[in-house]
Amino acid sequence: VEGTLTARDKVGVQDFVLLDAYTSESAFLDNLRKRFSENLIYTYIGTLLVSVNPYQELGIYTLSQMELYQGVNFFELPPHVYAIADNAYRMMCSELNNHFILISGESGAGKTEASKKILQYFAVTCPMTESLQIARDRLLFSNPVLEAFGNAKTLRNDNSSRFGKYMDIQFDFKGIPVGGHIISYLIEKSRVVYQNQGERNFHIFYQLLEGGEEELLAYLGLERDPQLYKYLSQGRCAKESSVNDKNDWKTVSNAFSVIDFTKDDLENLFGIIASVLHLGNIGFEENQQGCASVPDTHEIKWIAKLLGVDPWVLLEALTHRKIEAKTEEVICPLTLELSAYARDAMAKAVYGRTFTWLVNKINSSLVNKDFTGKTVIGLLDIYGFEVFDKNGFEQFCINYCNEKLQQLLIERTLKAEQAEYEMEGIEWEPIQYFNNKIICDLVEERHKGIISILDEECVRPGPATDLSFLERLEEKVGKHAHFETRKLAGPRGRKKIGWMEFRLFHYAGEVTYCARGFLEKNNDLLYRHLKEVLCRSKNRILKECFLVAELENRRRAPTVGTQFKNSLSSLLEILISKEPSYIRCIKPNESKEPSKFDDFLIRHQVKYLGLMEHLRVRRAGFAYRRKYEHFLQRYKSLCPDTWPHWHGPPEEGVERLIKYIGYKPEEYKLGRTKIFIRFPRTLFATEDAFEFSKHQLAITLEAHWRGALARKEAKRRKWAVQTVRKFIKGFINRNKPLCPDNEEFIVFVRKNYILNLRHHVPKNVLDKSWLRPPGILETASDLLRKMCTRNLVRKYCRGITAERRALMQEKVVTSEIFQGKKEGYAESLHQPFANSRVGKSLFPSTLTATSLQYGVPVIKYDRKGFKTRQRQLILTQKAAYVVELAKIKQKIEYPALKGKKQLPGAPGDVILQCEHIFEAVTKLAMLVKKENLVNVVQGSLQFCISPGKEGTIVFDTGPEEQIYKDKNGQLTVVSGWVWGREA
Repeated sequence: VEGTLTARDKVGVQDFVLLDAYTSESAFLDNLRKRFSENLIYTYIGTLLVSVNPYQELGIYTLSQMELYQGVNFFELPPHVYAIADNAYRMMCSELNNHFILISGESGAGKTEASKKILQYFAVTCPMTESLQIARDRLLFSNPVLEAFGNAKTLRNDNSSRFGKYMDIQFDFKGIPVGGHIISYLIEKSRVVYQNQGERNFHIFYQLLEGGEEELLAYLGLERDPQLYKYLSQGRCAKESSVNDKNDWKTVSNAFSVIDFTKDDLENLFGIIASVLHLGNIGFEENQQGCASVPDTHEIKWIAKLLGVDPWVLLEALTHRKIEAKTEEVICPLTLELSAYARDAMAKAVYGRTFTWLVNKINSSLVNKDFTGKTVIGLLDIYGFEVFDKNGFEQFCINYCNEKLQQLLIERTLKAEQAEYEMEGIEWEPIQYFNNKIICDLVEERHKGIISILDEECVRPGPATDLSFLERLEEKVGKHAHFETRKLAGPRGRKKIGWMEFRLFHYAGEVTYCARGFLEKNNDLLYRHLKEVLCRSKNRILKECFLVAELENRRRAPTVGTQFKNSLSSLLEILISKEPSYIRCIKPNESKEPSKFDDFLIRHQVKYLGLMEHLRVRRAGFAYRRKYEHFLQRYKSLCPDTWPHWHGPPEEGVERLIKYIGYKPEEYKLGRTKIFIRFPRTLFATEDAFEFSKHQLAITLEAHWRGALARKEAKRRKWAVQTVRKFIKGFINRNKPLCPDNEEFIVFVRKNYILNLRHHVPKNVLDKSWLRPPGILETASDLLRKMCTRNLVRKYCRGITAERRALMQEKVVTSEIFQGKKEGYAESLHQPFANSRVGKSLFPSTLTATSLQYGVPVIKYDRKGFKTRQRQLILTQKAAYVVELAKIKQKIEYPALKGKKQLPGAPGDVILQCEHIFEAVTKLAMLVKKENLVNVVQGSLQFCISPGKEGTIVFDTGPEEQIYKDKNGQLTVVSGWVWGREA
C-alpha cells in the first residue's frame, strides 16, 4: 500500500482509509474514478474490498497472479480478490478457525464472478490429492448448475442471480478442500410465470430448448422455438445475442455428469422443467355457468405423462377448489381468474421445490464421509440493496436482509477495532455511528414488526386485502420514525408516495414499496386439491418434494416472510460464529460499457452499500497501523540512527525514527506490536520524505556503484597488461628450462595442447593422424602417441575373433616371405585369405616362385627321404596342379581338378599354376612349418623333370596369355599385358 502513495494524485489511494477527506462522498467517488480510469478495479476500506465491474477482460486472473498472492501479507500487494481469499485461507490454516467472505452488490455488479474467482483460487492454490480431485471438481461444477436454474437475464444483468447463496467449503487439517454445503435463500419464483419487458425466465428453459437433443425434446413434447411458450415470451427477448444457450447447455450437461446425477435423475428433472412450460400454455375459457374450463387438453395430457399423474384429476384440480367443512369436502368450480392463479401457483410451487431438491442433491454429492474435525470458509453471494422505480415484496425481503447484514458488518468491524485496541494496549475511544437495529426491529419484531402484521392479515378471517394490510401498518407502526405512508407524510412527502405505497427509511436511504401483491406473495398459497395431485405424482423428484404427510398436517405452513426471517436468522448465527471478510461490488454503468463511470449510479450504490458509514467507523480511530518490524524496515533510511541497520528491539527503533522525523504526540500511538498513525497526511508526509531520501540514496548508490565499476575496470585492465607481459616473456624464454620467466607460459601451452588434443585423438589403428605438438612438448607428445597407439591396438586385438586372428597370422607369414621380393604383393594386402581353398598339402623340401607377376610356383622334393615309383602331373591353364605321389599320402586338393586325367611319369619337382599364389605358397609354407624354404627367383626357373633330368621355365610378357614349349624345348609362360589375376 505504501509504495503507491507517491502516485496517489494520478491513481488515488489503495485504501479509502487513507483519504484525508474521509467523510466526503465526493472525495470517495473521485478516488474510485481515478483508480477505475487506470483499470484498477479493486480498493480497500481497511480489510473490506470494494470491486468495480470493469465489463472487460483485464488479464488479472491468471495463474501467475494466483501464485503472486499466495502466502503474501495482506497489504503487501495491490488490492485484489485473491488477497481476500488468500488471507482468509491462511488465517483459517494458522488459527484453525472458520471464516466467511460476504459478497454483496446489486445485480450486474459482479458478485457471481467474484464468487467464481475465489473458488478458482482455492482450486488452484490449495494442496490437492488425486482422491480429493472429485470433491474439488464438484464444488466448481455446482456453479453452472445453480446458475442455470437460479439465474436469469434482467434489464441490469445478463446473468443475474435470482436467489441468495451461501456455500461452505470444508478443509481438512492439511488445508485440502474435502467437501462443501450450499444453502439457498428466497428464489424468485414469480419469475417462472411472469417477466418484465426485456427480461427472461430462468436460463435452464432456454438452454433445454436450444441445446437439448431432438430425442429428448420429443420425449418432453417440446418445440425448439421459445416463442411458443407463454412463460418464456412475455419479456419479448427469448432470443438474446449476448447469451449462448447452446454452449451453456453443454456446460450444464457436463456439470451434471461431474456432480453424479443419474440418468433417472435427469429424466425426472427435465420432465418437471417441461411440465412447467406446458402449464403456462394451458388456456382457460368461461363456460355457461361462468366458471373456468379447458377447451384444449393437449397440454394437460403432456403434463400428466411427465409428472405421472391422472390427467382428469389434474384437469379438475386446475378448474375446481376443494373446501373442507367440518364433516365433508366440497368441490367448488373456479373462475377464470382463480384458475389462472391456480395454474401459476402450481408452476411456482413445482419449480421452487425442485430448486430446493437440486440444492440438496448437490449437497449430497459434496458431503464428506470423513467425520474428523474440519474448518470451513463460507462464501455468501447475496443480493445487494435494491431500489427500483417500483419495489415489491421481493425488494422488501432483500432490503431487510441487507439491513441485517449491515448491522452484522458494523458490529463486527467495531468489535474487531476494539479487540485490536485492547490487544495493543491502546485506550478505546467510543465511536459514534448509526445503529440500524431500530430498522431491523421495525421489520422483524415479534407481534409488532411489519412481517408479523403481514402474517396476521394473511390468516385473519374476513376479506383481507393489500389495502387492509397497509391500514394495519399505519395503525400499528405509524408512529415509527422510519416508517411513512401517504396518509402519514407531510405535504411535501405526499406527492412522492402513492395510496397503495409505504416508505421505509433504511440505513442507506429511503425506499418506497408498493403494497400490491404483498399478501398473495407472502401466502404463496397452493390449493389443497393441486397439492393432492402433486403428492400422488410418480415423478421421483416430486415425490420427495411433495410429501403425503403434508396433507395430513392441518397446521398452516409458515408464510414466505416468516420462512425468510427464520432462514436469515439461521444464516446470521452461522456468520457470527466465523471470522468475516467483505467484498462490496459496484456496477459502473447501466449499459455494461467498459471504462464508463456513471457518477450518479455509483453514488447511489456507495450510499446503499453503506460504504461511507463503514469508512467512517474504520477511520474513527487511526487511519494506519503497521507492525513495528514492517514500518522500521520501510522507513529506516529516514533516520541516521536506524540506517542502514537497527540492532535493537523494533519498537525502540520505531520510536527513535518517528522522533527524528518529528511526529507530534496527537498524530500517533505506540501499541505492543504496532504503531498507530491517526491522520493520513502524517503517513503521506512520511512516504514523501522516504521517496525523496530514496532518490538521494539512489544518487549516492549510483555514484558509489560507478566508482566501484571504474575500480573494477582499472583492476581488470591492469591484470590484462600483466598477463600479456607474462605471456610474451614466457614465449621468448619457452625453450629454456622451467623457470619463473616461462613457467606460466609453459603451463598454459601444456594445458592448451592437451585440451586441443582431446578433440584430435585417432579413432582406430589405421588412423595415423596426430596433432602437431609445440617444440617443448615433442617428447611428451611422442609418449602420448605411443600410449594411444598401444591402447588402440589392444582394443583392436581384443575385438578380433580366433578365426580372424589365424588369417592375420597368415598375412604376417606372407609378408615375411614376399615383401620386397615379388611384384603384386602390395596390391594383395587388402584381399583376405580363404580357409577352404587348401585342405591337405604335401611336405615340400623347397618351394620356388618367380619374382614377376606369375602364378606358377615350383615345389622341389628331397628325394633322400623316400622312394618314388610313380609320378602323376596334371597341367591346366588357369587352375592349380594336383600332384599325387604313390608313396606319399599327403596331397594338395583343388576342386577344379577333381576327376582330371592323370599323366604317368617318374617323381620330380611339382609345377603349379594358381590364381592365389600368395595364399597358396603361404599355406604350404605354414603347413610344413618352414617359412624359409620359399625362394623367389628372377626371369627363369630351373626344376627337376625326373632324376637326372633338368628343365627350365622362362617367364615373359606378351599381348596374350599362353604356355608353350619354345624351339629350345624350354617351357615358356607368357602373361598378357593386363594381368587381371592376383599375383
